[in-house]
Amino acid sequence: MKAVTQFKERSDNLPFAVSVIIFTVLALSLGDALIKFTSGEFVIWQIFVLRSLLVLPVLVFYLWLKAPKALSIPPALGWTMLRSFMLVGMWIAYYLSLPNLDLSIAAATYYTLPIFITLFSAIFTGDKINRLGWLAVVIGFIGVLLILRPKAGDFNFYAILPLLAAVLYASAMILTRTKCREVNPIMLSFALNATFIMVGTVAALAISLITSVPKEGFLLAPWTAMGLIEWRSMILLAMAILIGSVGTAIAYQKAPPTVIGTFDFAYVGFAIIWGLVFFAEVPDMLSLIGIFLIVIAGIISLRQ
Repeated sequence: MKAVTQFKERSDNLPFAVSVIIFTVLALSLGDALIKFTSGEFVIWQIFVLRSLLVLPVLVFYLWLKAPKALSIPPALGWTMLRSFMLVGMWIAYYLSLPNLDLSIAAATYYTLPIFITLFSAIFTGDKINRLGWLAVVIGFIGVLLILRPKAGDFNFYAILPLLAAVLYASAMILTRTKCREVNPIMLSFALNATFIMVGTVAALAISLITSVPKEGFLLAPWTAMGLIEWRSMILLAMAILIGSVGTAIAYQKAPPTVIGTFDFAYVGFAIIWGLVFFAEVPDMLSLIGIFLIVIAGIISLRQ
């Protein structure tokens, strides 16, 4: 209860919050572009384990300085772990889509998440959806159809993965709101990164035991030997995920969620830019219209 009181007493700082969220999505989009760029070099489980091993000491040090009492088994441990597994599943789905999709397409499809949050809030917490909310759902659905193009010639199965990622993220956020409200946000981040390490280690061991011949690909390939360049990439990935988790928390503390959520969609714009600069990806007209509709739908969802 004290934490809630302190949160309410903090004064808003809109210019600062907007600057933080834009810098945050800039870092996250660059990190995801790096994931796509190194998907032929690193296996996904190696990224999970090594990135989180770099992030965890920073989180522990912060908690030790600012909230030492939080360095204990969190309340609602079961719900916290379920939330962490949902988010790990979300990252698995999204990262597996990146080697097979344009970055802008993956980003736009993933950013249907405000629509799913709106729907799941109505189903699981009893929140009402007004006409504006239903309009957002319809517009977002049309945008997804333009991107997925569910017909034989144009359909790309991998485009389903960021949509699955959005569903998992929305579910995790509803769980955060309903079951994990008393857990320190940094401890939630700690639990998530610990789950990354656990899942990545178990998956890597299982793959090595099941497959006698080394496989290829982002999912089944053996771990890459770590030299100076590889560690530099991994540090950049750790910085991106750390900035993402901390920056998002700061931004949503300092300004209304509807405002910050709107600027959060800058990620899609950055993804289009990085896709063009790093991968020479130019979305076709139908995809651009779909991206535009999804962004509009997400903003409407936040405003309804």
